[in-house]
Order: sequence, then C-alpha cells, then structure tokens
Amino acid sequence: MSPAVLGEQNQQRSGSLNPVELCEFAAKGLVPMLDPQSRIFCDICVRSGDGIARTGLSPRYTMMTLLGLHRYEQAGNRAGLSSQEIFDTLVRETGWISCAGDLGLLLWTCAELAPERLPEIYTKIRAESALARFPDAQQGRTMEMAWFLTGAATCMLAGFAALPGLAEQARTARRILERNSGTFGMYGHVGNAYFPTSYLRHHIGSFADQVYPAIAFARLTRALKDEDARQSALRTAQAMCERQGEMGEWFWQYDAKTGRVVSRYPVFSVHQHAMAPMMLFEVAEATGCDFRANIDRGLEWIAGNNELGRDLVDPALKLVWRCIHLGRRAAYADAALRFFGLRQGPANPHSLRIRYECRPYELGWLLYAFAGR
Repeated sequence: MSPAVLGEQNQQRSGSLNPVELCEFAAKGLVPMLDPQSRIFCDICVRSGDGIARTGLSPRYTMMTLLGLHRYEQAGNRAGLSSQEIFDTLVRETGWISCAGDLGLLLWTCAELAPERLPEIYTKIRAESALARFPDAQQGRTMEMAWFLTGAATCMLAGFAALPGLAEQARTARRILERNSGTFGMYGHVGNAYFPTSYLRHHIGSFADQVYPAIAFARLTRALKDEDARQSALRTAQAMCERQGEMGEWFWQYDAKTGRVVSRYPVFSVHQHAMAPMMLFEVAEATGCDFRANIDRGLEWIAGNNELGRDLVDPALKLVWRCIHLGRRAAYADAALRFFGLRQGPANPHSLRIRYECRPYELGWLLYAFAGR
C-alpha cells in the first residue's frame, strides 16, 4: 500500500461525533483496506512511518465488513466498493472456514446479502453438521456460538427456517450460551471448565462475549417471537449499561459469576463506536427499550472524553485508532489488582498509550450499527 499522509495526532473536530458523518468516513476508510488482487479485506492497517501499511488477509473480517457495507448501500449510499462483488469472491472457495463461528458468520452474511443463495451455500459448507464438526462448538466458545446462533436466526428471518438441521443446531447453540451465562446475564468465554486452562475462561468473558450473545438472543426474539430469548437479550444489555464507565467507556473483561469488571484495559474504539451500539440497537428493536444515552456516551469517549483527552479519529486517513491500552507489564499488574478488588477507577494516564492500528471489521461494524439510522 502506498503511504498516506498522517493526520495531526491531536487534531480535534468541532462538536460531538455525528453518526451520519462517521458512516461516510468509515466507508471511505475501508477502500484502501481491500486487497486489490484477492478482493478480500486485510487483517490490520498499522501506522508505519509517515503512512499506513496493510498486512494479512481476513475472510472473517471481510464478512463483518460486508454486512456493514451492504447496510450502508441499502440506505442509499455509495461506498466506492461493491459488497456483492466481494461476497461472490468470498464464497467462491470456502476452505478458509475453520470453526463453527465463521460458518455462522457466513450464514448471517449470506442471509442479508444474498438470501436467494442460502440453500446452495448452506449445502456447500455442510452447515447442517457444523456444531458436530468444529472444536469451538465442543468447547462451548461463547462468541463463536453467538455468531452461529445469529446466523441461524437470520436465516429464519430470511424465510429459510426449514433448512436441514438448522432448527436443531440453533437449539444446541442456544443451550451452550445459556450454560455460559452467569447470574447477572453476563457470559464466560468458554463452557468447558474441566481443564485448568479453561477454568478461569469459564468465569471470565470479554466484552465481545457479552455483545454477541445479546445480539443473538435479540435476533432470535424477532425470528421466533420467543419471550425467554427477549429476556436474555435485555438482561445482558442492561447489565452492560450498568457497568459502563464514568467516561462512557466499555470495559474489556467481566466475571460472569460475580458480575464484576475484572479488567478495564484495553478500551477498544470498536466497542465504543460499533459493537456496543450494534448490541443496544438490536436489543432495542427486540424489546422496545431505549439505550440512546449509553450509545451517545460511548461515542463521546472516541471524541476525546477519555483518559488521555485525545481524539481517536484520524480524519486524514479515515481511520479510528484501535484502543487506549497499558504496556504489557502494567496491564498484567492492573488486571491482577482489579481481579482481587484492590484497584478501582481509571489507570494513571502516564501509563496509557494509543495503539495506532485499525482493522476493517471495526469500520464495517460501525456501518452496520449506524447506516440508515
């Protein structure tokens, strides 16, 4: 990728973040993230010298980005990229699918971008046996099972509830998520706690482990008119809003058993401008509750109401920098102190840094959250 001129690190925009402007910004920022040869989105864009460098390829990020681009196009906008063309390239060869979560993401993507192709693709990827074939299902991984359940529910909403094995697998994914949920409606990372390496992860889940199940149950509410699914989605969304930080930040890790925040950092920009809004809009649609105040507070964190007082949007590169984080040693110490309840509140600003990278799914999920709203 040819270098691009970096924006001023401390440049501030006037006023608060405008979702319409953010969507226009994200759509332009995605263009250089697409690899021109493979027509697949990159893994990471990293600040390099006086420009940025694109590294790797990610079919997973491509699916997430396509969902956002398609929603942006459906709202009557032009993105400079064709979501259908990229989708056709993605599904031409599907050997990259390595887990049930990615397979579920593909069902989700296909159900929204090309529902008429669902029977063909469902058969091609042997989706009817996904949960029996892949280790992430056997381990009960929360995020991946939530992707799968969202994919299944979106197939149902698209009119394909009768696909072979779909209903049975949706019930299995749902049971896994329900087992992973704690008293407060929060989720651990995995369901199998019998191995030493999994014990802590059974209790502790990341922000993504909370967001994606809430989206899955909200989507299932719409597909099945299911009151239990509605209550699951609402309980998680409300629990997360109760734990939103004083500056509007969404924290990194949670103890599903006690409901405590056990690790504040990194605070990821994508959680602020995309994943939390995605969850809260989806749950609002399924339940009728209003979470706009929490969404607005999260956006303000991006615009400079954060621990460093820095705007994380780079208007020249059309990127949002990835996170505010602690150095490795400081992060371990901070996480340990918070886990044992010995530290509260934000970290010392002198210990915090901005990570100057951005991933295409971050801008894709931003479009998915806000395009057309």
